[in-house]
Amino acid sequence: MTIADNRKARHDYFIEDRFEAGIVLEGWEVKSIRAGKVQMNESYVIVRDSELYLLNMHVSPLNSASTHIHPNATRTRKLLMHRQEINRLIGKVEIRGYTLIPLNLHYKNGKIKLEFGLAKGKKLHDKRDTEKERDWLREKDRIMKTNRL
Repeated sequence: MTIADNRKARHDYFIEDRFEAGIVLEGWEVKSIRAGKVQMNESYVIVRDSELYLLNMHVSPLNSASTHIHPNATRTRKLLMHRQEINRLIGKVEIRGYTLIPLNLHYKNGKIKLEFGLAKGKKLHDKRDTEKERDWLREKDRIMKTNRL
């Protein structure tokens, strides 16, 4: 079940490969995420000291769940993956132009997981081509539908 999607990622990047990782969260963050108070629009994943970290994911604190602490909504969160997977990712990220972009947040067996992709940035003309292709497919469906009637 999906909690939050980063739809802008598919518009701005070519997604080459997808990966899934666990996230180290605090209790108030879990409650807020379950309530749907999370945004991933400007977030990204970095490699630091052979570990993966998620930056700029905004988790709004709940008033009822965070009364005794001072939550930081955009703190850096560590991602949990096997060492072999991280090493493979580090090798791919060092290739020029690749980056790690969060795609969605979802539940898996009661745990909150992050799906992120190995991506390459789109140029402006690539975005235009994608829009043109989408418009053509929409128009083609419209034409086919009127021909069937």
